[in-house]
Amino acid sequence: MIMHNGRVRYLIFFQYLGTKYSGVMKAPPHQAVKGVQNYLEDAVRSLRPVNEVSLSISSRTDTGVHALGNSAHFDLQRQNGKPPFAEEVLVDALNFHLRPEPIRITRAYRVPGGFHARFRAVSRTYVYRLATGVTHHSCTPLTDANLCWGLRHMDLDVGAMRDAASLLVGTHNFSSFRALNSETPFKDPVKTLEKVGLELGDAFVHKHFHRDIQFWELTFKSRSFLYKQVRRMTGALVAVGQGQMSVSGVKELLEAQDSQAYPHNLTSPPEGLFLTRVDYHRSDLQLYTQEDSQS
Repeated sequence: MIMHNGRVRYLIFFQYLGTKYSGVMKAPPHQAVKGVQNYLEDAVRSLRPVNEVSLSISSRTDTGVHALGNSAHFDLQRQNGKPPFAEEVLVDALNFHLRPEPIRITRAYRVPGGFHARFRAVSRTYVYRLATGVTHHSCTPLTDANLCWGLRHMDLDVGAMRDAASLLVGTHNFSSFRALNSETPFKDPVKTLEKVGLELGDAFVHKHFHRDIQFWELTFKSRSFLYKQVRRMTGALVAVGQGQMSVSGVKELLEAQDSQAYPHNLTSPPEGLFLTRVDYHRSDLQLYTQEDSQS
């Protein structure tokens, strides 16, 4: 589908620190705390387009969750028949209007009019950051505050965590690992996890930080996830690492296929979670040439 009226569709990739926002999705006007989408749409409106501004976000994140690579698409038609913005000009202009919010546009692509940021995504990758040996929140480096889950004890049974993580890889009914919300009846609980991994991580200022705190990163990759699925899987894996749940307990939980079977207060907090990547087929992101636009 090609747009002929001067309106152009863009795909943008963007980062944000989610601590101060209600989530990535737009909050209603009466709500005091806004979503990241509110600020993104305001930035696009600052470019004074002819058309009504509405972003379609590819990947929903909740209050306190961060992103290094979320994405969205929107349409933009400039006034007085001006030509479309070049991608790099659009990135700079939007970032100018987003100041001083902790939101940054990293890339922009001009895409065909039928492109959809959510439905064309082929995978999403989340990383959950853990910090062990945090006996008090003040022990966490300032640069990692609200950007990791601080665990009091240093020891984690990493081998058991990896064994439990391997049980989650592949195609399963993940009903036990989703929280219930209004969309639950309409979401297929069967998902395919391409990757669940645990690796050593670092403080953001590791070279200059000398407390005895160890960082770990849990990585999850799938085409899509259920509501709070990553935080629930993380909570269960950490419980295994701390000896509060067995590897077989994770298997039993997965096989229960019941959200009510998930233990109370086991879900990991939002602040350690980062959406790091939303991937598309390379062909979707190829330059949209002038010849294409006139075809």
